[in-house]
Amino acid sequence: MADDRQTGKDDLDRRIADAKAEHARGGAQPVGGAESRGWAIGVEFVGAVLVSGFIGWLIDNHAGLGTKPWAMVVMLVLGFAAGTRRAMKTSAQFDASPDNDERNEK
Repeated sequence: MADDRQTGKDDLDRRIADAKAEHARGGAQPVGGAESRGWAIGVEFVGAVLVSGFIGWLIDNHAGLGTKPWAMVVMLVLGFAAGTRRAMKTSAQFDASPDNDERNEK
């Protein structure tokens, strides 16, 4: 079998330029895309729980309503529900994404 590739510096420069152009057009898929999507969902969930828990803590300690510890408990439950709903919604968007097609994976 004969190798049709050219040898030398000019061929290497051309292949590097082609690869850079393909990357600039967005043709190259990022490695670890599924992992970064999973982290995004996890961060959204934890963020919702922490923010709502902090709001509940503020209500209990600084509003003077005498709700200690119930405002924080209620807000944590609401934050958990909101985080779960948001994670499910984001996960469904990722699953429906056209760039999630297995035929495009290399």
